[in-house]
Amino acid sequence: MIEDILVYAGLALIGLGAVAQLISGIGVNRFRNFYLRLHAATIGSIWGCVYPITGAGLVALGYRELGEYSTFMAGAAFITSFLILVLSPAGSHALARAAHKSRLVLVEPCVHDALDESMCARGGGSGA
Repeated sequence: MIEDILVYAGLALIGLGAVAQLISGIGVNRFRNFYLRLHAATIGSIWGCVYPITGAGLVALGYRELGEYSTFMAGAAFITSFLILVLSPAGSHALARAAHKSRLVLVEPCVHDALDESMCARGGGSGA
């Protein structure tokens, strides 16, 4: 009984991750600047990777035929999803910070830039 619940919950998480990855891909293609696209890609890596990997861990726990390896596979899946959950936002923040500091990517329209006010003046937006 509990194994069936784990398998169905895992399959639901895998399906949710697939839908989130699809929405993220649409966002990466539709958004107009680097920072918005980076946000969509990060959401895709968190929702589209962490949920399915966690779901695969739940499926492994509920799959009786794996025997003693089910806990090993589930533990590896949970550790992997935790690492992605922690490291993905840090990586995207590093990319955004490097793009901003190199001045290669401008946000248009720029309303306010607390890190560098000259970026707004150069970007054509208002500084207010």
